[in-house]
Amino acid sequence: MSKAFTKENDQDDDEPEDTASPLPAGSKNYITPGGHQRLKDEFQYLLKKDRPAVTAAVSWAAKNGDRSENADYQYGKKRLREIDRRLRFLTKRLDIAEAVDPAAPRDKEMADQVFFGATVTYARSNGDENTITIVGVDEIDLARNQISWISPLARALMKARAGDTVLLRAPSGVEELDVIDVRYVRIDVEPFVPTEAVFAQDKTT
Repeated sequence: MSKAFTKENDQDDDEPEDTASPLPAGSKNYITPGGHQRLKDEFQYLLKKDRPAVTAAVSWAAKNGDRSENADYQYGKKRLREIDRRLRFLTKRLDIAEAVDPAAPRDKEMADQVFFGATVTYARSNGDENTITIVGVDEIDLARNQISWISPLARALMKARAGDTVLLRAPSGVEELDVIDVRYVRIDVEPFVPTEAVFAQDKTT
């Protein structure tokens, strides 16, 4: 992955880096094939379509009077910094990405243990049953019960088998969870959907 994206000027030093869902220091970015493709699609879109379009808009706006009072120019420069910051973030994520296919054949001894990509059904101490799927930090989708592998729940379930009882340590206290089922199936991840004409849309809001 290219490392060509550096901060454009000193003004960018005030722009925070994208720190969503930080990974443990030195760890790989475990991710499903679908999630990996989504990050790559977003990177290519920003690099080849969104950034060139915004750059062209900024160049046009720069020709229209005093830049300090030119809203189009100021907004365009801000948007360009946001794109570059996101590209740097995606570059870092993709550089350490390790795609793991949950549906791929696995060693018999590990097939019934909880690891990355597992879909796990467990019962809480009150008897309620829940099913979650363990995915990458950039794939979290709570509406689909997809949680990251670094979450407290996923860490508590790691290496457990059906029939095991694990301890979930949360701010509210310690809770016992009974593992009911562990399986590995294909995980569907929402594809990247580009927002067309971002620059033009945002200016009207």
